Parts: sequence; C-alpha cells; structure tokens
Amino acid sequence: MSGFDDPGIYYSDSFGGDASVDEGQVRKSQLQKRFKEFLRQYRVGTDRTGFTFKYRDELKRHYNLGQYWVKVEMEDLASFDEDLADYLYKQPAEHLQLLEEAAKEVADEVTRPRPSGEETLQDIQVMLRSDANAANIRSLKSDQMSHLVKIPGIVIAATPVRAKATRITIQCRSCRNTISNIAVRPGLEGYALPRKCNVEQAGRPRCPLDPYFIMPDKCKCVDFQVLKLQESPDAVPHGEMPRHLQLYCDRYLCDKVVPGNRVTIMGIYSIKKSAQSKNKSRYNVGVGIRSAYIRVVGIQVDTEGSGHCFTGSVTPQEEEELRRLAAMPNIYETIAKSIAPSIYGSTDIKKAIACLLFGGSRKRLPDGLTRRGDINLLMLGDPGTAKSQLLKFVEKCSPIGVYTSGKGSSAAGLTASVIRDPASRNFFMEGGAMVLADGGVVCIDEFDKMREDDRVAIHEAMEQQTISIAKAGITTTLNSRCSVLAAANSVFGRWDETKGEENIDFMPTILSRFDMIFIVKDEHSEERDMTLAKHVMSLHVSALTQTQAVEGEIELNKLKKLISFCRTKCGPRLSAGAAEKLKNRYILMRSGTRQHEQESDRRSSIPITVRQLEAIVRIAESLAKMRLQPFATEADVEEALRLFHVSTLDAAMSGNLSGVEGFTTQEDQEMLSRIEKQLKRRFAIGSQVSEHSIVQDFMRQKYPEHAIYKVLQLMMRRGEIQHRMQRKVLYRIK
Repeated sequence: MSGFDDPGIYYSDSFGGDASVDEGQVRKSQLQKRFKEFLRQYRVGTDRTGFTFKYRDELKRHYNLGQYWVKVEMEDLASFDEDLADYLYKQPAEHLQLLEEAAKEVADEVTRPRPSGEETLQDIQVMLRSDANAANIRSLKSDQMSHLVKIPGIVIAATPVRAKATRITIQCRSCRNTISNIAVRPGLEGYALPRKCNVEQAGRPRCPLDPYFIMPDKCKCVDFQVLKLQESPDAVPHGEMPRHLQLYCDRYLCDKVVPGNRVTIMGIYSIKKSAQSKNKSRYNVGVGIRSAYIRVVGIQVDTEGSGHCFTGSVTPQEEEELRRLAAMPNIYETIAKSIAPSIYGSTDIKKAIACLLFGGSRKRLPDGLTRRGDINLLMLGDPGTAKSQLLKFVEKCSPIGVYTSGKGSSAAGLTASVIRDPASRNFFMEGGAMVLADGGVVCIDEFDKMREDDRVAIHEAMEQQTISIAKAGITTTLNSRCSVLAAANSVFGRWDETKGEENIDFMPTILSRFDMIFIVKDEHSEERDMTLAKHVMSLHVSALTQTQAVEGEIELNKLKKLISFCRTKCGPRLSAGAAEKLKNRYILMRSGTRQHEQESDRRSSIPITVRQLEAIVRIAESLAKMRLQPFATEADVEEALRLFHVSTLDAAMSGNLSGVEGFTTQEDQEMLSRIEKQLKRRFAIGSQVSEHSIVQDFMRQKYPEHAIYKVLQLMMRRGEIQHRMQRKVLYRIK
C-alpha cells in the first residue's frame, strides 16, 4: 500500500518544453511567412527597365479604392516557390486561407498609416488564375476531390446573392451563456450546433439538449451566390446529355457572370452533405454519400463568346500553318470543296455556307447601335437534295454549333425560358439554343414545319441579335450573336413552277432577314444523274477504306481550327474602291429594276432593300476574312454580287418569293386561272380533245403559248387530265 498517499509533483514548463507541441501550427506559420514574402517581393521587369512589385502595388491600389481583393497568378507563385504552388494545388482549402491571411498582413503593412475611422483592417480575398489546360466536367472523379481544378463551361442559371455567416455567436437558452466568434467553414458546408451546454452551475438544473441558438446580430456575414455550370456543347459526346455542376461564389466573385456567359472556372472541387430527403425510407442509406460542387476561387469570362474552344490552344507552329493556308491563292475554292465533300455538286451553296461559317465583321456605331456581322442563309427545295446533311456538317465544323429541328423546338426552347427553382421558389432564367450558340451557328431543319408564333420569336434574334424577355417579373435582354442556317421544303413538298409564290409559306418579314435564299431543285438531266449515281456508288463502296482527305481538301479538324482562328483574328472592312463599286452596282440594280417596271408596266421586280445591300457587304467581308486580309477588295465584291445573284435574285425570278422579292404578278396569276376556267368549260369530264387544236384556239384568243402549256402541265400534275394516243389527245378524268 506504500505510496498511495504520495502527493506527486506536477509542474508546467513555460519555456517551450516539448518540441513536438504543434508541428502543424509551426508549419502553417512558416508557410504563411513564405506566402507573405511572395506577395511582398515578387517583382516583374528587368534591371534596365526597373522593377515593379506586382502584388504589393496591386494590394495597395485595390485597398485604397475600397476593393479588398487581389488576383494571384499560379505561374508567378510557381516561379517564386515551386513547393508553395504545389501545396496550393494539392490542398487548396487550407493553404488559400493562409494566403489570404498573408495578404491581409501585407495590406496592413503597405497601407499604414490609415486615415482615421478606417483603422480596422479588412479581410482580403485572393482570386487565383492559371494558364494550365482546362479539364472537362466529365473528367472530375473522386481522386480530384479537394484539389484545385480548372473547368470551362456555360453558366446557365444564377441565384440571387444571399448572405452566409463566416463567424457566428451562439447562446444557450436556459443559462444565457454565450460562445462567440465560432468560425464557420467556407463553402456550402453548414455548422452543427453543439448538443449540450457544458457550463456547470451550482444549484441549477442541467441545461436541456439542443439549448443553443444563433444570435444573428452578432454574426459576420459575406455575400455568396450559387451558379449552375453546364459543360460546353462541343465537349459533349454525341447523343449524351450535357452534365451540370453547382458552383459556389462568394464576396467579390458574386455577380461577375450572367446566364449565357462562357466562362473558365478555377475552383476547389468540394463535397457537401446531400439534402435530407423528406421520407425517411429504408433506402435512404446516405451515410458517406456526398454530392459534389465547386468552390470558385477565380472566374475568367470569355466575353466575346466567339468559339473560345480553340483560340486558347493554337500553338505558334499551328498559327504559322494556318496563316500559310489562308495565303494560298485558291483558298476560297479549297474551303468550298472541303465543306461536306461527300455531297456531290451544289457548289454555290457550299461557297455560301463557307461565307456563313467565317461571317462578316460586327460593327459598333458611335451612337451605341450595332450592325450584325453574321450571315443568315435559307435553303428551300425538293426532298432528297442533301439539305439536312449540309446542316449536320455545318453543326460539326462550326466552332459552336447547335442543331434543332423545326417541329421539335418551341419559341422558349430557341430563345429563353423562365423556370421556377424548386429549392428557393424563385424564378430564374435559362437560355435556349440561340443564346447558347452565341458566337456560332444555329442550324434549323424543317423550318417550314415550325409553328408561326415560334418562328416570330427568331425575328429579333436574326436582325438585332439580342433576345428580350419580359416574363414572371424578369425583364432582360440576352445576347444571341449567331448565324442562322435554315432548311425548308416548299408547300407542296416538291417545288411547283406554276404556283409561283404559293410555293413559299413564309412571311416577307422573315424572308428579308435571310441574306441568301437558295432554291434547290431536283433537276432531271441524264448526264447529271449519271455522275451523281457514280458518286453515290463510290461513296458506298469505299466508305470505310477512304480515311485520308482527298487532294485539294482540308480535313475537318484543320478546317475547324482555321474558321475559329480567322473569326478571332480578323475583322475586315470594305476598301474605298470596293465600296464605290458596290454603291454603283446597287444604284444600277435599283434603276435596272425601275426600268424593267416601266417596260413591262407592272411592279414585277425584287425590291432590293438596304438589308440586301448590307448582305452583300457582309459576304464580301467574309471572303476577305478567309484570306486573313484587312480589306475586302473589288474582286470580293464581284464574287459577293455573283453569289447574291445566283441565290436570292434567281430565287426571286423562279416563280416568286412572296412579298420581299415578288415576281409572278397578280395579272399572270389571273390569266392562268382564266385559261383554266375556259379549258374546263371547253370539255366535259370523260371527253377527249386533241391537244394541238386547244393550243391553237387559245392562241387565237391572244393568250401566250407558254401560259397555255403551263396550265395543261398544272392540271396533269393534279391528275385532272391525262395524255392518250401518243400524247396527242387530252382526256379529262375529273
């Protein structure tokens, strides 16, 4: 029993006894010191030009302006100290906090002495940016968890800015004991209140369970906002749904972006508890299951929205190659050949599509208005003329391409829709196809099958290139700077020569917004059919064997790179000579049509409007852009006029386009219907008459011959009359 009453000696060493006290703490303070050195000493410039202390000056400037943030480049940090950058990549959450503390200390040093009333030091927010290659939303797996990641995408929804506590004070209900200054972790993680109150007071009953509540007036808060990021459409594998990610932004990162912006996000891939489902079923075994989100530490907005996907990644060698390609003398023909090489013929349409892919130059006028630089194109025509194939190809090779079909798209899906957020019951806005294709091409197939009121929604997007919305208390304007490539059939399925304007079911308002309108007819000629059949057969025979591009064509990836390179690097204007030439040709077109009207005593022509003039200017600019030239020459204007003639003017001549480019006049229509009525009076159903005698009869009545044949052809197509006896006799059926 000896020693049971030994009092023992207890002592405390006040002189830093055990070396292993808190290695973590020591390491943290050392790292913080290194971060502080980096912010204070990192300098750019050389001895000759003089140094600037980049971050020190930036901190001082921002702090004096009342902006408490600083942007740090990861490359600078790596060049200063490789290990620091590595720590920040591998464990960003804790090291970013150290960096912010260091920034606060540096700011304290550089802004001393502060004016009276502003002695308290503000927290500094550090934003990161890096030139590393961006990852993809699909490549974020569990091994990236709580690392620093960089991801491109489109912001499709943003919540309003709300407040989140960073330090809270809690109080016990029964004994009024307060615990103050509890730090809450940043991000979407909450804070679990303690269950028990540990204050022992003599003569008082124990405090009940869950006694604490938060004292809101003693909390420090910061702003935060939750964004929804969708992966960019060109990164989505074919036939899959685009993935979404939740983003958490706080303090100065709030309200940096609006829905529809293309952004590149630097952030910490973190996890949060998934929300407790209401019904506590036995399947609800979410103990270790967490949902992922990204805590944003830096946002880069690709403001132009012009096919960002390639512009960042053109190496100098590639750039040289692309410039060499653009300097080739026959680059225009080469590009036209490379567009959908598997489709035979239709050279002019391919040339027009090449112009559409490159686009003209967007102009900002001094009074703040803009003129669009995108070219819109409409293909009207018979089935089986490879219209949809061309559309599919354009979707593949344009930097940003969206393909929709007319029947399956509504006005809201094309422009923008307002949705109620299930969690907060607030309305927010999601951009549709034309907003997501900002800076690219929208391909709309089956354009004629769209409902009329849905088609009207595109009017504004096509000419003004914005989409205005006033729904559910949201009034806003979104950008949709995209070209429209539409394909449609005529009303009767096949193009009917005699029907003229009835072939086209579109309003003049929508037709005048298209720069070029092609009518694709399925013509019958033996040699063309022969070459076409040969071409199709060779495609089917050597479909898999022919992998490399044919001589004189550019393969798809290079073409895509060339298009996005030209679109970002070049914005040509008309040269003075070309402008003069175009002006004269425009006046000639107008006066030529006036003369034509006087000769034929009727308004038969195409009113060439200013829109058509601007269309020719845009086409000429896009031709210069293909060659990376700063000015469009007279040759470009010539080619632009030729394209315009073979498309819109020819379309206006053949039968006619209603309204915008009216051609078969009212009188012609009346004459045809008069001939038809007389014919029907002439011979009853079931009788037969010689064709020659009928034509002679009508010629005596001063009707033109082509009109009579037109009516006969029309009635045959409807199945009202038939040829008998070696096509000499007409027999009326119904």
